[in-house]
Parts: sequence; structure tokens; C-alpha cells
Amino acid sequence: MRHGGLSGFEAGLKRLARIALPCFHRTEWAYHGGFGPFMRKSVLAIVLMTTICGALPARAQDGAAPFDAELQRLAEILGTLHYLRGICAANDGAKWRNEMQALIDAETPSGERRARMIAGFNRGYNWFQQTYRACTPAANVVIRRYVEEGAKISRDLTARYAN
Repeated sequence: MRHGGLSGFEAGLKRLARIALPCFHRTEWAYHGGFGPFMRKSVLAIVLMTTICGALPARAQDGAAPFDAELQRLAEILGTLHYLRGICAANDGAKWRNEMQALIDAETPSGERRARMIAGFNRGYNWFQQTYRACTPAANVVIRRYVEEGAKISRDLTARYAN
């Protein structure tokens, strides 16, 4: 499908560059853990994954996709980041929920797959909500590791399925 001469993927990247990229600089400055450019690149990888999912071929809504396990894990990671970045005064916790919403909208408009992804997001959020009541050095380690893991999943899925 083409919009104004651009494929869906290209249009998504243009939209990403126009809307999402400016927030990476704010994220870097708002977070005082020192991840800087690493955090920006990792967030970019996750955002690109949500954009790419919109460009993948359509499937039956409730049929399992070959990458559902990876998307499920990505949903858990986004739920965790939504909670932990919120309590660690990063002022970008809502951004992770918005990324999850974009992923769900692009990949699973309705049905059982959507419910599973939402459940994964909630599982990540709730587990860490029970574990961490305040930001700690351990919470910052979890944030760093989960951003790394989310970026890796995004890169792997992009390499495998976006071509």
C-alpha cells in the first residue's frame, strides 16, 4: 500500500522521524542514569520495531505468527519499562505504554493475540510494581538490561521478518 509515493514502511519511518525522534533527546536529559546515546539507540530500535510490524503482511487476527513469542516478551519488557521508568523519575514512563499501544495497533487490531499482548504488558508492569516501590540501583540495572533486551528483540525481528 502506498501513500503519496511511499510504502507503508517508508511512511512509518518518515512519521517516526518527524514525531518520535525529538523525544529521544528529552529522554536522555530526563534520565540521570548515564545511558545517554545508548538509551536513544535502544529506544529507536524498539520504536522501529513497532513501525515495522505495521508493514508486515496481514494475517488472520487470531492465528499465531512465527514471531509471537518474541512480541510477547517485548510486551512484558515494555510493561516493565513503563513502570520502572515512571518511578525512577525519568518522566518518560508513559512513552513506553504509548509504544506498546502502537505495537498492538500495528500488529494485532483485535482478538486473542491482542489480549495476549496486553496480558504480557500487564504482567511485566505488575510484577515489578510488586517488587519495587521506589527507584533503586537494582531498578536502574533492570531498566538498562531490559532496554538492551528489547533492542535486541527488535533488531532480530526486523532482520528476520522485515525484508
